[in-house]
Amino acid sequence: MTLDDLRVFVAVCRSGSLSAVARELTCTQSAVSQHIKRLERETGIALLERHPRGVVPTPAGRLLHTAAAGGLGDIDHALRRLRDLVHGETGSVRITTGSTTVRHFMSGAVVDFRRHHPNVSLEFETTHSSRSCFDALLAGGLDLAWITLGEPVRGIEQRPVVELPWVLALAAADPLAAKSRIDTADLADISLIGLPENATSRSRLDAWLAASGTAPTSDTSVADWDTAILLAELGLGHAIVPDLPAWHGPAHPGLRLIPIPDLPTLWTGWAVRRWDALSPLARAFADTVEEHCAVTFADGTSGTGPRP
Repeated sequence: MTLDDLRVFVAVCRSGSLSAVARELTCTQSAVSQHIKRLERETGIALLERHPRGVVPTPAGRLLHTAAAGGLGDIDHALRRLRDLVHGETGSVRITTGSTTVRHFMSGAVVDFRRHHPNVSLEFETTHSSRSCFDALLAGGLDLAWITLGEPVRGIEQRPVVELPWVLALAAADPLAAKSRIDTADLADISLIGLPENATSRSRLDAWLAASGTAPTSDTSVADWDTAILLAELGLGHAIVPDLPAWHGPAHPGLRLIPIPDLPTLWTGWAVRRWDALSPLARAFADTVEEHCAVTFADGTSGTGPRP
């Protein structure tokens, strides 16, 4: 059993596909299978179950994955810290996050950080949910994840940074656009643009709507918040989204964002394996993002009524 065997096994558990891992590692699917077979031979038990759409770990496989992912993550993190100590200000910071995060939460911080650390590489890995971010962190090789905060996750520390109120996004010509706030009753008969599948924001919103007894219809689902905003502005439905500063002002002349005060706010922020184990460069980037967010979101975004 080698570290490479365990790395491949963890990668297969994360992706659910031998072929996907083979592509990721630029090797053959047979080579990936050999790593798994060696582990199964040495442990004396099946670790993966084959299904038509991929593979899933067996109970024994889940046990090994939990232990291996954490251990390999610690080893990879330590190796990266050693490289940073050797190379100093020529190291790297690796961040995993959603597709629109950099635009809304990090753009100014990226420019500021690069100005102060011109020789440091910032590497972004895009995922589609907080759960995917957690898996990537636990697998090792990444420093930070920007997530929508949810329930505690074993092996992950979460730090809230930005509190986001919810708004109803709709076209300026919509009858609801003149309202100063949206109440639960206003949502009963609307056509709702669904937020991204498997996203924490989607699950939080669905839970709130179910608890309130409101069940708006959902005719479509989108890949990110920005797409929901665009469709709402075009009059193709209504979107309940966290309120972001970039959606206000002349860039969206046909959009209205109406506060929904009854909906509990959503928190976004950092997730890491361990804050005290972060490299100085990763901590500096995290701090820079927090400082810029404090300025960008200082005056809030929900306001008291419709905004042009």
